Amino acid sequence: MTAPSNPVQTTLEKSRAREKGSVMLEVNHLQKFFPIRGGLLSRVVANVKAVDDVSFTVAKGEVVGLVGESGSGKTTVGRSLLRLIEPSSGEVKFEGVDVIKLNKNDMRKYRRQMQIIFQDPFASLNPRMTVSDIIGEALTIHNLAHGNAKTERIGQLLEKVGLRPESMRRYPHEFSGGQRQRIGIARALAVDPSFIVADEPVSALDVSIQAQVVNLIQDLQQEMGLTMLFIAHDLSVVEYLCDRVIVMYLGRIMEVAPAKELYLNPKHPYTEALLSAAPIADPTVKRDRIILQGDIPSPINPPSGCVFRTRCRYALEDCAKVIPELREVAPGHFKACIRDDVL
Repeated sequence: MTAPSNPVQTTLEKSRAREKGSVMLEVNHLQKFFPIRGGLLSRVVANVKAVDDVSFTVAKGEVVGLVGESGSGKTTVGRSLLRLIEPSSGEVKFEGVDVIKLNKNDMRKYRRQMQIIFQDPFASLNPRMTVSDIIGEALTIHNLAHGNAKTERIGQLLEKVGLRPESMRRYPHEFSGGQRQRIGIARALAVDPSFIVADEPVSALDVSIQAQVVNLIQDLQQEMGLTMLFIAHDLSVVEYLCDRVIVMYLGRIMEVAPAKELYLNPKHPYTEALLSAAPIADPTVKRDRIILQGDIPSPINPPSGCVFRTRCRYALEDCAKVIPELREVAPGHFKACIRDDVL
């Protein structure tokens, strides 16, 4: 049985968020299980536990990084917040309103405030629509602009992301990967959102283009005062862009800390292993690489107790019996581990 998150931790998280600004997004005990059906009657025989009891806050104007291996549940969290995937249980409070409980009509106005930048800039753009139609669709749906005002707004958005206004008459296949991602960013900004989920927005791009798109996102975030959940597996990008970092493993949160603190002083064995694998630009600097044994377990049948214990070099017998709660081990620094005598 999943243990509830520590209420003291939740209070401390909210307190920390208010130091920067008011809490814009509050996630409580979020779960998303995907049913597996089998047999003649297609009954549910098991569940894929993609997200299991995740709680965190995001303050207004803050950029929070969400990192972890593939299969850790990062994208599922991001999409569940926007109800692109319907959560199995939990709360997602946006400015105090639980959006999970809203009907479709009430949810529409919140979709204007909560947008997403998708990972694949080609698959997320309709190849049969021009750039003008792609960006202008949101303006029409939310009744924000029509006619010449709509065309002018689309041109302004394209210029804001570094593209020429004339580009609006072209189709997605006529652009490079980096340019297509800029179109995706322009589409997300079209409705003047206050919160954006950036789902690995540079992972599908060439290395030479990644820095340009990251700098663009940072400039737009600062210029427009956006609040952002930045999902990534590239730790160097997260360190550069984010104020705070959440580390996930197999659907659960392992560690939460300010970005600089996390990189200088990781407290969880999983974070330690992730950072040891990150490349260093200076070839003269050597780092002791921590090789995690085995593969990430199946979310259909995750390990008992701490889900990381099967790959943790510090694991004890008790790690199989207790689900560790997130607890504060330094100011604003939380980890889900029963051991205090490591790291």
